Amino acid sequence: MADDSKAGDVDRRFMAAAIRFSLRHSGLTGSNPSVATLIVRDDGAGPHIVGRGITARGGRPHAEAEALGEAGERARGATAYVTLEPCAHHGRTPPCAEALARSGIRRLVAATMDPDHRVMGKGFAILEAAGVETVSGVLSRQSEHALAGYLMQRTRSRPHVTLKLAISADAKIGRRGAGQIAITADIARRQSHLLRSESDAILIGIGTALEDDPELTCRLPGLEERSPMRIVLDDEIRLARTSRLVRSSRQVPLLVATTADRAAQKTLREDGVEFIACAQHNGRIALPELLDDLSARGIATLLVEGGGAIAAAFLRDDLVDRIALFTGSGSIGAEGIDAPFTASSPLHGFRCVRSARYGPDDFIELERQR
Repeated sequence: MADDSKAGDVDRRFMAAAIRFSLRHSGLTGSNPSVATLIVRDDGAGPHIVGRGITARGGRPHAEAEALGEAGERARGATAYVTLEPCAHHGRTPPCAEALARSGIRRLVAATMDPDHRVMGKGFAILEAAGVETVSGVLSRQSEHALAGYLMQRTRSRPHVTLKLAISADAKIGRRGAGQIAITADIARRQSHLLRSESDAILIGIGTALEDDPELTCRLPGLEERSPMRIVLDDEIRLARTSRLVRSSRQVPLLVATTADRAAQKTLREDGVEFIACAQHNGRIALPELLDDLSARGIATLLVEGGGAIAAAFLRDDLVDRIALFTGSGSIGAEGIDAPFTASSPLHGFRCVRSARYGPDDFIELERQR
């Protein structure tokens, strides 16, 4: 198996296209990752795509099968670009690595090795045994960014956590007793909804639920059905039946994480709310154990949108992998709630990987350095 040094500009270009394509089903593929495959051949007029596939909603069929089905006989002698090593184990369908080998492809270019113990190099070995040249590590960092939830589940048995914060120009996140305060303008808010659409679940604390009465759905036109599961940390079950979260719980799943007994849950259960029993540590819900339980439910990506207390709790327990930080252009004033950090005073151990300007607002994305 060759490494990225064997890849040229053409390989990087098609891999970049495959990674972009894979994002279309982020958050929609269940316990399987959203993977993309492109089948590319060159008959003398330049390389062109003859088959493409993406992991289907729910997780099956896999991207490789979809791409090979579209390419048909044109796959013979072609190059397959895959964002994750093809699976090598028998499940409900034969291994994708075997299907690729039978197709007659000449080369396989992969971005990332699959850390699942049932795969982990075995997919490459199947293809090499069939005489297929394999190249790995092409745009691996970009692919790992797109596959962060799956990779975190497989290596650490918990969801990948993104902490999203919007802070004002004077470093405030809100004002107590004022409910929701618009900190950013419309373009940045749309970006926040896009983050929701790409996540398996979104989490807030009961304080934010009571103060803001949010719905936590994706309200981008055409992406409403991609609203993630909503999770509220509510130790004493203070969430009201009249809240927007509860009233919409039969349309978009609502999960309440609590240490309260089942009797206290009865009323909200009748409204369609699910509950998850939590352990307690130092008088609060034990977050590492909660994340383990969420991972067991198939949640691979978690977006944390809570207030300062929830942000501090996740940071204190070293559970934040990525930070999406929006900074608005307006000020809240001295009576506002202080932000836990700002763009000019970022957290130790995080590095900026992307910055953008959304209308009047600034955005930076930070990733933990491991």
